[in-house]
Amino acid sequence: MIIRNMEEEDIERIITMQHTCFPGMIPWTKDQLESHLSIFPEGQFCAEYDGEIIGSCSSLIINFDEYDDRHTWDDITDEGYITNHNPDGYNLYGIEVMVHPDFRRMKVGHRLYEARKHLARRLNLKSIIIGGRIPNYHKYEQDMTPREYVRQVMRHKIYDPVLSFQLLNEFTLMRINPGYLPDDVASNKYATLMEWNNVDFVPVSKRHFKTSFPVRICVVQYKMKQINSFEEFATQVEYYTDVASDAGSDFAVFPEIFTTQLMSILHEKVPSKAVQRLTAFTEQYIQLFTDLAVKYNVNIIGGSHFVEEDEKIYNIAYLFRRDGTIEKQYKLHITPNERKWWGISRGDRVRVFNTDCGKIAIQICYDIEFPELARIATEKGANIIFCPFNTEDRQGYLRVRYCAQARAVENQIYTVIAGTCGNLPQVENMDIQYAQSAIFAPSDFEFARDGIVGECNANIEMVVIGDVDLEILRRQRQSGTVRQLKDRRKDIYSIKYKQ
Repeated sequence: MIIRNMEEEDIERIITMQHTCFPGMIPWTKDQLESHLSIFPEGQFCAEYDGEIIGSCSSLIINFDEYDDRHTWDDITDEGYITNHNPDGYNLYGIEVMVHPDFRRMKVGHRLYEARKHLARRLNLKSIIIGGRIPNYHKYEQDMTPREYVRQVMRHKIYDPVLSFQLLNEFTLMRINPGYLPDDVASNKYATLMEWNNVDFVPVSKRHFKTSFPVRICVVQYKMKQINSFEEFATQVEYYTDVASDAGSDFAVFPEIFTTQLMSILHEKVPSKAVQRLTAFTEQYIQLFTDLAVKYNVNIIGGSHFVEEDEKIYNIAYLFRRDGTIEKQYKLHITPNERKWWGISRGDRVRVFNTDCGKIAIQICYDIEFPELARIATEKGANIIFCPFNTEDRQGYLRVRYCAQARAVENQIYTVIAGTCGNLPQVENMDIQYAQSAIFAPSDFEFARDGIVGECNANIEMVVIGDVDLEILRRQRQSGTVRQLKDRRKDIYSIKYKQ
């Protein structure tokens, strides 16, 4: 028996053998196996006996820390083509082992595993990881969970042809992954994530891995322009939500009171009356954004909207979570302009919201200019403060921008500002806009240069998309160059929140 690297002329025989080994499961395609040989020929082995291929195994190199523990076979193999192979990685990942049924109990599988171990030692890889089938589980699935089944196999009370073999070959259990192979009916789609550690591994560089919690944010710099119906507004909003979703964003952020665009269809010249009529769209606005958050699987900061409650009008920012739930934050500080023209009332609570991307807060425009609010939100656990804003000139915009950047530094948090551009000449008190929307970070080595993750061009309808990392934030709060949160002098000053 010879264990050797797979060659192109072996491909058809391996595919034929796979049909025999795994009836009912989708076999390799010729394109996939050719891709393996093109990308990582050293990791593809076969067993030959009297000129016949009787076994084979395939693998690739990855940095396993870059993958979700609950990954699927398609995730880890790039749908079987291993185009994600990383020659500088630390881990050999085994994606297939098979032995022809006529040649089992000849230690073919053991020899293929030993070939992998030899490769891992030769390439100085840290470990071998495999996602192993549990093909006898279907016999017990009515009586026990996958975890109970695996425990019984590990105690040698149940025999599983794959898991028992892997344990015998010095692999240890890491976890059990559901939905690993959709066509693996025998295992009920479960797989055991197993690892063999190379005790001869020697680190040869300073390269190491740290945990990461990336959050992708899409900020919409929304253009205010004449529209003729709510449906036209909804079409514009859905377009930007789709853009955010296509980019894999966790949040889509719209500007403050961008719903005043709807005033262009009201033809009301008295600002106070226009605002009252605008509140009639509240139910449609909420339904629209609730549906979009779920449909496009993205959390939406729905800018803000004027809402009438108890005969008062408030400026309210809404969080529409992608699970369909809703939260709201009232604007706390009302500008002289808002009081004069619209009669806006002020809220009185600083809220922090749980999301699937950690805790966040929303502070509407003028509110970001009061540092106490950001500190209160940070002490409540917020890692990101979203600031929808609406300003009509550069001076007003810069007040928002400079304060948002200051809040990011003072509190070691991320801040996001989203504003409107364009103009509504036919709408009183909303005729001109000025904005340069952006995502800001604290200022330290691990963060973006100048503390700017990304920013739009000024006064142009566009989006900016950027990633922030909550793990970097956590580490910097503990061990950054400066540590504003830890170094506060609570013995001589404090902020008292009257709630």
